[in-house]
Amino acid sequence: MARESRDRNEQDSELVDKLVHINRVAKVVKGGRRFGFAAIVVVGDQQGRVGFGHGKAKEVPEAIRKATESAKKTMIRVPLREGRTLHHDVKGRHGAGRVVLRSAPPGTGIIAGGPMRAVFETLGVHDVVAKSIGTSNPYNMVRATFDALKNETSPKQVAAKRGKKVGEIIARRNDGAGVDTPAAAS
Repeated sequence: MARESRDRNEQDSELVDKLVHINRVAKVVKGGRRFGFAAIVVVGDQQGRVGFGHGKAKEVPEAIRKATESAKKTMIRVPLREGRTLHHDVKGRHGAGRVVLRSAPPGTGIIAGGPMRAVFETLGVHDVVAKSIGTSNPYNMVRATFDALKNETSPKQVAAKRGKKVGEIIARRNDGAGVDTPAAAS
């Protein structure tokens, strides 16, 4: 039991969390307004695992704590190419929020707007180009980004699904991209 909690604490210490948005809401009651706070937080290990959570409370720190706990429970693993970018371009949507995520060459950096940037920084992506189409609502943007990331597949996963070798899948990707390969040059 003690070992299990120690392992969980070590895992939690590696996680990076980013506050994406805080929303203040007011409930009008006799005698004035009661304020509440809603927070959305993104948590990741910067090595391919990321999750987001939403928390509501009467105080900001409590809302952030609830959101962080929720984010740790909903983490997903995303395959990364060379640990720095996505394997392929992908689209995601949630409600009116639509996003397009594109892999990028080394040195590009994270070109993405607010909520998406937080997701990529906690995920560990160093080079990506992302565009938000439609709403700028942070909740829908984060959910659309996660929808896109869930559809991300690695050549290893594609090869296993098709019953081929990884080399065949990667060779086709290079041929399709117009990259000069020794076989194509002769």
